[in-house]
Amino acid sequence: MHILLTRQFEDCSSLIFRFKELGHIVSHLPLLNIKKVSYDHDLLKNCQSIIFTSSNAIKYLNTKEISKKIKCFCVGEATEEKAKSVGFQDINTAAGNVRNLKELILQNYSPSDGTIVYVSGEIVSSDLDQQLINKGYAVKRLINYKTNHNQIFENDFIEKLKMNMPDIVYIYSYNSALSFLNFIKNEKIEGLWKHTNLMCMSEKTSSILNEIKWKKIFLFNPGEEEFLLYKI
Repeated sequence: MHILLTRQFEDCSSLIFRFKELGHIVSHLPLLNIKKVSYDHDLLKNCQSIIFTSSNAIKYLNTKEISKKIKCFCVGEATEEKAKSVGFQDINTAAGNVRNLKELILQNYSPSDGTIVYVSGEIVSSDLDQQLINKGYAVKRLINYKTNHNQIFENDFIEKLKMNMPDIVYIYSYNSALSFLNFIKNEKIEGLWKHTNLMCMSEKTSSILNEIKWKKIFLFNPGEEEFLLYKI
Protein backbone atom coordinates (compact mmCIF):
# COMPACT_ATOMS: atom_id res chain seq x y z
CA MET A 1 0.00 0.00 0.00
CA HIS A 2 1.19 3.53 -0.81
CA ILE A 3 0.74 6.00 2.08
CA LEU A 4 1.21 9.78 1.94
CA LEU A 5 2.06 11.54 5.22
CA THR A 6 1.86 15.32 5.42
CA ARG A 7 3.20 16.43 8.81
CA GLN A 8 6.67 17.78 9.49
CA PHE A 9 9.25 14.99 9.53
CA GLU A 10 9.92 15.20 13.26
CA ASP A 11 6.20 14.67 13.92
CA CYS A 12 5.80 11.63 11.69
CA SER A 13 9.24 9.99 11.48
CA SER A 14 8.25 7.13 13.79
CA LEU A 15 5.12 6.52 11.71
CA ILE A 16 7.16 6.52 8.49
CA PHE A 17 9.48 3.92 10.01
CA ARG A 18 6.56 1.81 11.27
CA PHE A 19 4.72 1.78 7.94
CA LYS A 20 7.90 0.89 6.05
CA GLU A 21 8.54 -1.87 8.59
CA LEU A 22 5.10 -3.26 7.70
CA GLY A 23 6.10 -3.32 4.03
CA HIS A 24 4.26 -0.23 2.79
CA ILE A 25 5.51 2.49 0.45
CA VAL A 26 5.60 5.85 2.23
CA SER A 27 5.78 9.30 0.64
CA HIS A 28 6.33 12.44 2.69
CA LEU A 29 4.85 15.81 1.75
CA PRO A 30 5.23 18.34 4.59
CA LEU A 31 2.49 20.88 4.00
CA LEU A 32 3.32 23.45 6.66
CA ASN A 33 6.31 25.33 8.03
CA ILE A 34 6.03 26.01 11.75
CA LYS A 35 7.88 28.86 13.42
CA LYS A 36 8.13 30.03 17.01
CA VAL A 37 6.83 33.51 17.82
CA SER A 38 7.51 35.66 20.88
CA TYR A 39 4.78 35.79 23.49
CA ASP A 40 3.87 37.56 26.74
CA HIS A 41 5.38 35.46 29.51
CA ASP A 42 3.29 37.29 32.08
CA LEU A 43 0.23 35.39 30.84
CA LEU A 44 1.59 32.31 32.61
CA LYS A 45 1.83 33.99 36.01
CA ASN A 46 -0.73 32.82 38.54
CA CYS A 47 -2.55 30.49 36.15
CA GLN A 48 -3.98 27.31 37.65
CA SER A 49 -4.36 25.24 34.50
CA ILE A 50 -3.05 25.06 30.96
CA ILE A 51 -4.52 23.76 27.69
CA PHE A 52 -2.50 22.30 24.81
CA THR A 53 -4.16 21.50 21.48
CA SER A 54 -0.94 20.45 19.75
CA SER A 55 2.53 19.21 20.59
CA ASN A 56 3.93 22.33 18.89
CA ALA A 57 2.30 24.45 21.60
CA ILE A 58 4.51 22.63 24.12
CA LYS A 59 7.57 22.53 21.88
CA TYR A 60 7.69 26.33 21.54
CA LEU A 61 6.81 27.11 25.16
CA ASN A 62 9.43 27.93 27.80
CA THR A 63 8.27 25.20 30.17
CA LYS A 64 11.01 25.98 32.70
CA GLU A 65 8.93 28.86 34.02
CA ILE A 66 5.84 26.70 34.66
CA SER A 67 5.19 24.37 37.59
CA LYS A 68 5.16 20.79 36.35
CA LYS A 69 2.40 20.03 38.88
CA ILE A 70 -0.07 22.33 37.14
CA LYS A 71 -3.18 20.65 35.73
CA CYS A 72 -2.79 20.17 31.97
CA PHE A 73 -5.44 19.40 29.38
CA CYS A 74 -4.17 17.82 26.16
CA VAL A 75 -6.14 17.24 22.97
CA GLY A 76 -4.75 13.75 22.30
CA GLU A 77 -2.10 11.13 22.96
CA ALA A 78 0.66 12.75 20.88
CA THR A 79 0.27 16.00 22.80
CA GLU A 80 0.15 14.06 26.06
CA GLU A 81 3.44 12.34 25.24
CA LYS A 82 5.07 15.70 24.52
CA ALA A 83 3.75 17.08 27.81
CA LYS A 84 5.17 14.09 29.69
CA SER A 85 8.53 14.48 27.95
CA VAL A 86 9.00 17.98 29.42
CA GLY A 87 7.94 16.93 32.91
CA PHE A 88 4.25 17.73 33.32
CA GLN A 89 2.65 15.35 35.81
CA ASP A 90 -1.06 16.15 36.12
CA ILE A 91 -2.22 15.50 32.55
CA ASN A 92 -5.80 15.02 31.39
CA THR A 93 -6.12 13.80 27.81
CA ALA A 94 -9.03 13.93 25.38
CA ALA A 95 -9.74 11.58 22.49
CA GLY A 96 -8.01 13.58 19.80
CA ASN A 97 -10.34 16.48 18.99
CA VAL A 98 -11.26 19.86 20.47
CA ARG A 99 -14.90 18.94 21.04
CA ASN A 100 -13.88 16.10 23.35
CA LEU A 101 -11.26 18.32 24.96
CA LYS A 102 -13.88 20.92 25.83
CA GLU A 103 -16.08 18.27 27.46
CA LEU A 104 -13.07 16.95 29.39
CA ILE A 105 -12.39 20.42 30.78
CA LEU A 106 -16.04 21.00 31.70
CA GLN A 107 -16.11 17.69 33.59
CA ASN A 108 -12.79 18.06 35.41
CA TYR A 109 -12.31 21.78 36.02
CA SER A 110 -14.74 24.40 37.28
CA PRO A 111 -14.62 28.17 36.69
CA SER A 112 -13.90 28.69 40.39
CA ASP A 113 -10.70 26.62 40.10
CA GLY A 114 -8.87 29.58 38.58
CA THR A 115 -7.42 31.02 35.40
CA ILE A 116 -6.68 28.77 32.42
CA VAL A 117 -4.03 29.59 29.81
CA TYR A 118 -4.77 28.17 26.35
CA VAL A 119 -1.49 27.76 24.43
CA SER A 120 -1.90 27.45 20.68
CA GLY A 121 -0.79 28.46 17.24
CA GLU A 122 -1.89 31.60 15.46
CA ILE A 123 -4.58 29.76 13.48
CA VAL A 124 -6.94 27.34 15.23
CA SER A 125 -9.88 25.38 13.89
CA SER A 126 -12.07 26.06 16.93
CA ASP A 127 -12.41 29.06 19.27
CA LEU A 128 -12.04 26.90 22.37
CA ASP A 129 -11.08 29.84 24.57
CA GLN A 130 -14.23 31.78 23.71
CA GLN A 131 -16.41 28.71 24.18
CA LEU A 132 -15.02 28.27 27.70
CA ILE A 133 -15.34 31.97 28.46
CA ASN A 134 -19.01 31.71 27.49
CA LYS A 135 -19.30 28.98 30.15
CA GLY A 136 -17.92 31.30 32.82
CA TYR A 137 -14.23 30.32 32.74
CA ALA A 138 -11.35 32.80 32.92
CA VAL A 139 -9.24 31.88 29.89
CA LYS A 140 -6.21 33.64 28.44
CA ARG A 141 -4.93 32.63 25.01
CA LEU A 142 -1.17 32.46 24.50
CA ILE A 143 0.01 32.22 20.87
CA ASN A 144 3.56 30.89 20.63
CA TYR A 145 3.88 29.63 17.05
CA LYS A 146 2.57 30.27 13.57
CA THR A 147 2.26 28.15 10.46
CA ASN A 148 2.99 29.01 6.85
CA HIS A 149 1.99 27.01 3.81
CA ASN A 150 4.82 25.31 1.95
CA GLN A 151 4.94 26.73 -1.57
CA ILE A 152 7.88 24.90 -3.11
CA PHE A 153 7.89 21.17 -3.83
CA GLU A 154 10.44 19.15 -5.78
CA ASN A 155 9.38 18.42 -9.36
CA ASP A 156 10.83 14.93 -9.11
CA PHE A 157 8.60 14.16 -6.12
CA ILE A 158 5.50 15.46 -7.90
CA GLU A 159 6.20 13.41 -11.03
CA LYS A 160 6.71 10.25 -8.98
CA LEU A 161 3.47 10.96 -7.12
CA LYS A 162 1.56 11.27 -10.40
CA MET A 163 2.97 7.95 -11.56
CA ASN A 164 2.02 6.17 -8.32
CA MET A 165 -0.86 7.89 -6.55
CA PRO A 166 -1.24 7.02 -2.86
CA ASP A 167 -3.87 4.64 -1.52
CA ILE A 168 -4.13 6.71 1.67
CA VAL A 169 -3.34 10.30 2.62
CA TYR A 170 -3.42 11.59 6.22
CA ILE A 171 -4.39 15.23 6.89
CA TYR A 172 -3.97 16.42 10.47
CA SER A 173 -5.44 19.92 10.64
CA TYR A 174 -7.72 22.46 9.00
CA ASN A 175 -4.69 24.50 7.98
CA SER A 176 -3.05 21.43 6.45
CA ALA A 177 -6.21 20.76 4.45
CA LEU A 178 -6.09 24.28 3.04
CA SER A 179 -2.43 23.81 2.12
CA PHE A 180 -3.11 20.41 0.55
CA LEU A 181 -5.95 21.81 -1.58
CA ASN A 182 -3.64 24.59 -2.78
CA PHE A 183 -1.01 22.00 -3.65
CA ILE A 184 -3.50 19.90 -5.64
CA LYS A 185 -4.78 22.90 -7.57
CA ASN A 186 -1.37 24.43 -8.22
CA GLU A 187 -0.10 21.15 -9.63
CA LYS A 188 -3.37 20.62 -11.58
CA ILE A 189 -3.87 17.11 -10.24
CA GLU A 190 -7.49 17.45 -9.09
CA GLY A 191 -8.62 14.40 -11.07
CA LEU A 192 -6.00 11.91 -9.85
CA TRP A 193 -7.40 11.08 -6.37
CA LYS A 194 -10.43 8.92 -7.16
CA HIS A 195 -8.66 5.76 -5.90
CA THR A 196 -7.20 7.45 -2.78
CA ASN A 197 -8.71 7.26 0.72
CA LEU A 198 -8.62 10.59 2.55
CA MET A 199 -8.05 10.45 6.32
CA CYS A 200 -8.90 13.64 8.25
CA MET A 201 -9.11 14.52 11.93
CA SER A 202 -12.49 16.26 11.72
CA GLU A 203 -15.43 16.92 9.43
CA LYS A 204 -14.43 20.58 9.29
CA THR A 205 -11.01 19.55 8.00
CA SER A 206 -12.41 17.12 5.43
CA SER A 207 -14.94 19.71 4.20
CA ILE A 208 -12.09 21.76 2.76
CA LEU A 209 -11.22 18.86 0.46
CA ASN A 210 -14.76 17.79 -0.47
CA GLU A 211 -14.46 19.32 -3.93
CA ILE A 212 -11.86 16.65 -4.79
CA LYS A 213 -13.23 13.22 -5.71
CA TRP A 214 -11.90 10.61 -3.24
CA LYS A 215 -12.46 6.88 -2.98
CA LYS A 216 -13.63 7.30 0.61
CA ILE A 217 -13.22 9.81 3.45
CA PHE A 218 -12.51 8.64 6.99
CA LEU A 219 -12.23 10.55 10.28
CA PHE A 220 -9.49 9.54 12.72
CA ASN A 221 -7.66 10.51 15.87
CA PRO A 222 -3.84 10.60 16.14
CA GLY A 223 -2.62 7.15 17.10
CA GLU A 224 -5.17 5.37 14.91
CA GLU A 225 -3.19 5.61 11.67
CA GLU A 226 -2.05 1.98 11.63
CA PHE A 227 -5.49 0.72 12.69
CA LEU A 228 -7.07 2.50 9.73
CA LEU A 229 -4.95 0.51 7.30
CA TYR A 230 -7.14 -2.50 8.06
CA LYS A 231 -10.41 -0.57 7.66
CA ILE A 232 -10.17 0.18 3.95
